[in-house]
This record gives sequence, C-alpha cells and structure tokens, in this order.
Amino acid sequence: MANRITVPFGTISIPERSKELIRNILETKRVSCGKHVRSFEEKFAALLGVKEAVAVSSGSDADTLALAVLYDYGAKRGDEVIIPALSFVATGNAVLNAGFTPVFVDIERDTLNIDPDQIEIVITKKTRAIMPVHLMGKPAKMDKIMDIAKRHKLHVIEDAAEAHGAFYKGRPAGTLADMGAFSLYVAHIITTGEGGIVVTNNEDYAEILRSLRSHGRACKCRECSLNLASKYCQKRFQGDNGEDIRFIFERIGYSSKMNELEAAIGLGNIEIYEEILRKRRDNLIHVLDRFSRFNPYLVTIKEEDGEQIGPHAIPIIIQEYAPFLRSDLTNYLEEHGIETRTLFASMPTQCHGFAYLGYKPGQFPNAEYIGKHGLHIGVHQDLGLEEMDYVLGTIERFLQYRGTD
Repeated sequence: MANRITVPFGTISIPERSKELIRNILETKRVSCGKHVRSFEEKFAALLGVKEAVAVSSGSDADTLALAVLYDYGAKRGDEVIIPALSFVATGNAVLNAGFTPVFVDIERDTLNIDPDQIEIVITKKTRAIMPVHLMGKPAKMDKIMDIAKRHKLHVIEDAAEAHGAFYKGRPAGTLADMGAFSLYVAHIITTGEGGIVVTNNEDYAEILRSLRSHGRACKCRECSLNLASKYCQKRFQGDNGEDIRFIFERIGYSSKMNELEAAIGLGNIEIYEEILRKRRDNLIHVLDRFSRFNPYLVTIKEEDGEQIGPHAIPIIIQEYAPFLRSDLTNYLEEHGIETRTLFASMPTQCHGFAYLGYKPGQFPNAEYIGKHGLHIGVHQDLGLEEMDYVLGTIERFLQYRGTD
C-alpha cells in the first residue's frame, strides 16, 4: 500500500516581506486603506499590463462594484446581466447585490464555461451586460462573447476570480473586456487573505469604482492625501460653496475598501507570484496530462490551443458510465487524506436562494449535471509532484476497488 500523504485543498503564502510590512503598519496604526493598498493596486495592474486596478474587500464585491459602474452609463435597477448557470454562487449574488436581474445561460460541459451559442437567445431590451466566468482558471470563449456584445452594444465584465495566470490568445484573463474582477481569497494564487480587485484600461471606470467602494463619495482620487499621510488636500473643499467633497455622495455606493494589512499580504504574494504560478502550473499540467487513463469514468478539462489555464484547482467530473456516485469518490479521497470540494452548482435550479426567479430543473442540463457529479481538488504551491502522483494513484486504486477494470 502506498505511503499515506495528505493533500489539503488550499494554502496561503505569507512571505517575510508581508510580515515586515504588517509589523510596520501596526506600529504606525494606519491600518485603513492607504499607501500599501495603492502600491498593491499599482503592482497588480503592472502584472496584468493594464492602466488601472481598484482593490476592494472581496471577489464578490469586485463583481458587484464592476457591475454597479454601469449605472453611470444608463443602466437601471432591474436591468439584466447574462451569466453562466454554473459558478460559485458569488457570481449570481453579485448581480443581485448590484441591483440587476441575473439571466442564466447553460455551460459547455467540456469547458465548464458559458456556452456562447446560447447567449443571444436570452438577450432582451433590458440586457446591459454579459459576465462570463473563467471557471477553474479555464478561459471562456471570449472572442465569440465579445463579438456578441459588440453587435448588441453590451458591456462585458469578466469574472476572473479563479483565473490568475490564465491567458487567452496571448492576453491575460481579466484584461479582455471592459473590466475584469479577481478574487484574492486565501486559496487563490495571489491572495490578500480576503479581498478582491477590479482591473480596467478605462480610467473613468476606475474613478467610479473608487467612489463606489467608499459609499459613493465624490472624493475618488487614485491617492488620497488624508489616507496616505494625513496631509492637507487642496481638492477636499471644492464642493458647492466650499463644501467638503468627502461628504458629498454622487451615487449609491458600498463599504468595500481593502485595508493595509490585507494589502501587505498581497504585496508579498506579488513578489513571489512567478514562483507560486510555476509550482501550481507544474502540478496542474502533471495531472491533466495523465488523467485520460480514467476514461470513461472520470474526465477533467483540457488545455487547448491559444489558451493557458490558470492553475486554480483540478476539476473532476464523474461520467454517466461510472458505477459509483460522487459521494463514493469524495469519501474515498477524504479518507485517504485528499481534501475535496464540490464543483459548485446550477445557481438557478440547485441553489434555493434563486428559486424565486422561476427557473425549473432541467433548463440547464449541463450545469445541473456538473452540480451533481463534479468535484475539485487542490494544486497549490505547498504541494508537489509527489502529492499529484499520490492523487492519481489514489483515484486509480478507487476505480480498482469499485471494479471498473
């Protein structure tokens, strides 16, 4: 019997640089959004080659605020945003939290992403945006999506929560549309512990985002003199009759700022980003290249020409031919030290909170299938090829145990 190895789902890297920054921040007592958040935004933008990055308090808020920008461009509350039926529930929640109505489209089972061929069917006079998700770090078919959006004059916001390190036709995921929203949650490639960030090449969008994350204030400079060093700000009293613009609210906003301690973790992560990405890519590709031996019972995603999958996790889908349930496999893996997560759910038909929208089981067969038969396991930087081989070997022993030879 193979030696038992543990394979936790996720990890967090907190380098010495982050610890040093955290100590300094605590000494200064300046922990609210300030110079370290701004530095993190600049470095994240440079990493992706975009003009602007606006840090917020979560990946969910990144989606929500990116959508809320659309109100400055004519959108009305209750207007529609098209999203894939399969995603982490934050995608659907964000549409609702922004005041819009989610309109769901089924996915392609082999990519796990929105099926572009079904998007135009659901476009109406109230449609304002499409929000594709690069699920498990596999890029959605952005050329088709952007073409549809252009013809129908729609905005596109990428939910790139899991797509750190992903590329589509030579360009980083998250930079292919009007805005890209990333999660910086603890299990992700770049993390701030909690947190999110929106990237864009549109400076006007970025200005609105800075307002939205701070209650909709009229004060929305890239660098705030008050937050950075309690300096006098010449712009502060330029409201009507010299009023303080920090207390003028131009739009409905949110309380979604990142704090300095979170930014410190992120700054340390960016310094070792290439190392983290390499380790996770090595783990992911090692498994993907060897997974076909589990056909016809288990399948995963494939890296196709013109794309690079961001190494978020390894999705596993149990096929119709399998003489076992997802719970059989997950229990076996967990018993053997391999942590698992389900592969999300069909939001409109498998997540009770969306039931009021009136969708019925069977409307999204591919998303519903993955919701019942999908799982994923980690490939993070604290794991190596030994652990990946252990995962492969454990799955193989499970299949032998279930008599699938």
